[in-house]
Order: sequence, then structure tokens, then C-alpha cells
Amino acid sequence: MPLVECVPNFSEGRDRAVIAAIRDAIAATDGAYVLDVSSDASHNRSVITFVASLESAVPAALAAMRVARDRIDLTQQSGAHPRIGATDVVPFIPLDGATMDDCVALARALGERAYRELGIPVYLYERAATTPARTNLAEVRRGQFEGLRAEVRTNPLRRPDFGDAALHPTAGATAVGARPFLVAYNIYLGDKANMPVARAVAKAVRFSSGGLPYVKALAMEVDGQAQVSMNLVDTDQTPLHVVYDAVRAEAAKHDVAPTWSELIGLMPERVLLEAGAHHVRLRGYHPGMVLEHRLREVMHDHTVDGFLATVAAPTPTPGGGSAAAHVAALGAALTQMVAGLTAGRAQFADVNEEMHHIVAEADRLRTQLSALMRRDAASFEAVRVAYRLPHESDEQRALRATAIRQALIHAAEVPLETARAAVEVAVLAAAVAERGNRNAVADAGVAALLAEAACRAAALNVRLNVASLDDVATQRGAELASEAHKLLEAASMHARLAEASASP
Repeated sequence: MPLVECVPNFSEGRDRAVIAAIRDAIAATDGAYVLDVSSDASHNRSVITFVASLESAVPAALAAMRVARDRIDLTQQSGAHPRIGATDVVPFIPLDGATMDDCVALARALGERAYRELGIPVYLYERAATTPARTNLAEVRRGQFEGLRAEVRTNPLRRPDFGDAALHPTAGATAVGARPFLVAYNIYLGDKANMPVARAVAKAVRFSSGGLPYVKALAMEVDGQAQVSMNLVDTDQTPLHVVYDAVRAEAAKHDVAPTWSELIGLMPERVLLEAGAHHVRLRGYHPGMVLEHRLREVMHDHTVDGFLATVAAPTPTPGGGSAAAHVAALGAALTQMVAGLTAGRAQFADVNEEMHHIVAEADRLRTQLSALMRRDAASFEAVRVAYRLPHESDEQRALRATAIRQALIHAAEVPLETARAAVEVAVLAAAVAERGNRNAVADAGVAALLAEAACRAAALNVRLNVASLDDVATQRGAELASEAHKLLEAASMHARLAEASASP
């Protein structure tokens, strides 16, 4: 089942009853699960992290927005953190089986319903933005509630994507978006007397001022402390420890040292583990050194056995498409292994950055392909359901034909996604075969061959499904088949390159 993460921010960090009511509204929604609640009295802000199915994400967020509208009055609210609404921001982040396009669709659906049902105007930001000017959340939030409330009446450029030229009188507006995973991270620099230092440090590290890529930063006074408040929008490109080291180095120029740091919400496990390994100078670190990681791998082996048994069972699903995704996932895992055996080693220092990037990309592809295993089985089931629809009358026959057509197209699109991912695996495998650890070059070659085989199998599934389409969908079927053919050519080319690099 595809999942998304949602991390709404609310302009209340002091009233525990209000925060609990918002949390409970999310938790009461079927298919939504609250993972974390982080509140800060000085910021007067709460961040709630929950995961949900595609069907449940919007209802859960809407339920929370309703409580916030009824119980938070921005005309009486103040805090250190910028805000435009009682529910200030609602970002959707793709997780297992979901895509950024799914999250953009959720953002737009929530925006429409929030205004129609709650009277809250909505601005779309980040990947859901309708104009380049609203990609940056800071620009959407410029002027905060008070400034936006006045400007929206006279400036057409500040008009919300959903709603009229006026904010809700007490709940303001909400920024709703779709974005990759973000880590909210704050570093404190001691007493508020160090605020000038905090401002200088924030300017030095934020990307918009020429600092670290994928880092947003500003200085705040919180509880009498000087704080550098940051959003790390891509920890693969700029890891947590790099950010901390940069802040520490900049502060040291002013004879100031960090006193402590804090996380708002959640972060991926690997981010913290990599920061710890860096701090203790752990040579050759890789996730396999972690006990819990190895336990999960062992437990996953049993899951693999279960998958093989399910494939062997005399049932239509999971079938060839799921098997193709599984094979491509194995190729991604091998690629990740070889890159991990290369990164951080002195003799491969010239490709260290590239190998770290490949580790992250292979891990992403492995997760994506694992989700495609399930999605392929589900898409075939949808075809079976469509063929079983009644077709006695003309109307029933027309509805059935449309349902079959849509199901077949989707059943071709899913293995096409597998083929695209398999090509990505082949590209990475060829890179590690050529420039990675020579002691594992055979594994890189096998990874590329698995990716090629997976792409070939997925392309076959695409062709078989489009072959069953009726005349109405001929053009779409031809487009899908053509792309599958091109993908197979690309996978084969990179597999040959990997083979050549791996040959003795």
C-alpha cells in the first residue's frame, strides 16, 4: 500500500489541550498514524508527523485543520516562528510506493477542500506550486499573518491558489505543498547576547547567501538563547554532520561554540547513524555494522522466502511483473553493497563523493522497486476485476470496456516504472563496476545483468498488456511499448559496459 508522510505545523506550542485535540483528530482518521508530536513554547508552534495511505492523507490533514481553525486565534497568537495560519504549513512527502506526483495531487485536493469546507485560503508551495514565485515557502509566508492579511486585499500576486482576496479572520491561510524529506534541525549558540553571531552564522551556512547547498537557515532568539534554525532539504547532498561542523566553524570565528542542538519532528535513521560515525571518525562505516540493521536483514530474509513461496503458489499474483521488480531490487542491493565497499576508503578517495551518492540512490531504488513488486500484483488484480464486470446492456458494456482499458493501461504503466528503475540500477552498476572497489567488481557486473534481465521482463509485460488494448487506446499503447523498447536498449548498453569492466 503506497504511503505518504505528512508534517503539518500548527501555530500553537503552549496549550497542551489544543495540541492534543489536533493530534487526536489525525489519529481518529482511519488509515492515518501519528508518529511524533514536537511542541515549542517559545516558537509557539507544534509539528505533528503522521503517515497515511493516499486515501487517508487528505481527510486526516483536513480533520487537524478543522480543530486548529476552531481553537487557534492568530489575532491573539504570538511566537518566535514566522506564520500565516493557525495551520501554517502542510507538506506531503512520498514514502513507500508513493510518488511526488501523488503528493502534488494530495496537496491540491487538500487545498480545494480546505477552502470549500473550512473557509481557509490555501497557497500551494514547493513541488505543488502553481507559479515559480511560490516554490519557496519563505516567499509565500512573507509578511506573516498580519502583513499578508493587509496585502492580499490589494496585491493580485498575493492572492491564494484556493480562496478569495481575504484571509480567514482568525485562522489566516495555510501553505500546502509536496516536497522531499526534510530535516528540521536547530543549533543553539548560548545566551541571547550571541544573536549577532547567530545571524552571521545563519547567513554563512544558508544556500541563498552562498552557503551550504540544500540548507535554509535563520537566526532566532528562543528562551533567552541564540538559535540557528535550519531546514535541511536534502541530507544525501548535505549531511547533518556537515551542517553541524559548518555552524561550529563559523561560530568559532566569533569565539562562540554550540551549546546543544535539537531535532524537530523525525529524521531518517541513516542520517543520525552517519553523523555518529563521522563524529567518532569510524573508518569504513556502513549500515551493516549496526546490530539492528543486521537483524532487520535477517528478518527480511524470511520475508523473501515468503515472497518466493507466494510466487510459486498456483495463483495469478504475484507474477512476472512482481518478479521483475524483485530482480531489479536485488541488482540495486548489490550496487549499493559495492558502492558501500568503496566509499570512505583511502585508495578510492577520488570517487568517494560519487560512491556515497550511489549508495543513497541505490537505496532509494531498492525501496521503490520493493513497492513496485506489490503495485504490479495490485494492477493485475484490477484487470481481473474489470474483466468480471457485467456486460449485459449497452451501458454496462461501455462501462466495462472503459474499465478494462484503464486497468490495462495502468497494468502496463507499472512495469514501465519497473523498467525505468531497472535502467537507473544498470547505470549505477556500470559506474561502480568501472570505478568501484575491484574486489567486488564481479558483484557490480551481476547487478547490471540483473537490472537488464528485470528490464527485459518488465518490457515484455508492457507489450503483453498493451497488446490487449482496444482501438481507442492504440496510440497510448504504442507510446508505452516504444518507451519500453528504448529503456531495454539503455539497460542492455549499460549491462555490456559493466560486463566489460568486470571481465578479467
